[in-house]
Amino acid sequence: MTFTYEARSNLLMLVDLVNSGRRDVEDLPDPASLTEFVRTHGFSGPLTGTATELERVHAVRSEFATVFGADSVESVVALVNATLLRCNALPQLVDHDDWGWHLHAVAQTAPLADRIAIDIALVLVDVVRDGELARLQHCAAEDCDAVFVDFSRNRSKRYCDVGNCGNRAHVAAYRRRQEAAEAG
Repeated sequence: MTFTYEARSNLLMLVDLVNSGRRDVEDLPDPASLTEFVRTHGFSGPLTGTATELERVHAVRSEFATVFGADSVESVVALVNATLLRCNALPQLVDHDDWGWHLHAVAQTAPLADRIAIDIALVLVDVVRDGELARLQHCAAEDCDAVFVDFSRNRSKRYCDVGNCGNRAHVAAYRRRQEAAEAG
């Protein structure tokens, strides 16, 4: 699957959103951090900066965290369809900021949590239709619970980019080989 700029951006936003609540520290603890998340990921439209808005985004995060390692495609499809229905999705082409023509499925005045949920739902539509759900992965490091999207051509990525997990795993394996060589 060749990921469009919009699809890649929305998948990376999904990863950042899910990872913001997976480690020991909450990365979206207050409305100010949510404002930074929104700025980083280029969301347009209103931002209220309230605790209620933050709670709704946390709920979206919990809901969509389930797509990583989902039991079935059908469970992801059910989540996508429920989100599209709940948010009253009405797809429309828009052109704003530096994004060029792209798809929005709710008005830019919709609540932030709905805009985030719809962006995730729309990218998951493409992922499911292309049979690429397996690209949504959990980090293989034993001490990490982060998620990532495997954009590699051969689908071989095993570690997240959050905690230097791949490098730590490779160093540990090297040290085990060195110890085995010295012992043998």
